[in-house]
Amino acid sequence: MIEKVLPVDIAWAEAFGDRVDAVLFPDEAAAVARAIDRRRREFATARTLAREALAGLGVAPASVPPGQRGAPRWPPGVVGSITHCAGYRAAAVGRADRVRAIGIDAEPEGPLPDGVLGRVSLPAERAMLRDLAAVPGPRWDLLLFSAKESVYKAWFPLTGRWLGFEDAEVAIDPAAGTFTARILVADRSATDGAAAGTGLPGEPVPGVLRGRWLASDGILLTAVTVPPGMRSATETPTPYG
Repeated sequence: MIEKVLPVDIAWAEAFGDRVDAVLFPDEAAAVARAIDRRRREFATARTLAREALAGLGVAPASVPPGQRGAPRWPPGVVGSITHCAGYRAAAVGRADRVRAIGIDAEPEGPLPDGVLGRVSLPAERAMLRDLAAVPGPRWDLLLFSAKESVYKAWFPLTGRWLGFEDAEVAIDPAAGTFTARILVADRSATDGAAAGTGLPGEPVPGVLRGRWLASDGILLTAVTVPPGMRSATETPTPYG
């Protein structure tokens, strides 16, 4: 399912429940040693999927422990993202010389809890949601939330800095299954790659990030990828499969 929102050169793996064959590396196991059983199972499944996705790039099995703010720490030369929610887990990875960052998010389709929309949306986005209310599709407010989660997951490895919900303005295209996020913070300087674990020289982060979305089988998926050299909103996006 997730391949429909990812570029063709991204490797991925997904599952619709926990894997009984999931195995953790010692440092991964230590990271969730005090977590509840449900959390340990979903974490182990997600890391097993991460290794399967890495295998799709020809990368040997490696530990993917959580790093700063919980972001996965990928092997050198690899960027990626992990998501898990009720009924779904996935990982997506790419070579750092082919894609600068990946952010994926999955949410079970359903209403946002009371008060969440007001905390995560901007006035222009709430106006957009009012217009979308008459358009058949998923829960547009949930899609907005998920899109911002994917944007943050792509942003943080590039910059090593927090991006608040109010710091990105999302515009949803319901017909194309795409969205754009305009970054509103003034400083978009990238790190030297340390946050992403690539060790590659940093480039300015583009002011507009692009993504795709899909609603299927009760799951809402969003994905953002940042291609190398993407500096403006007019760049041609990487082709999708």
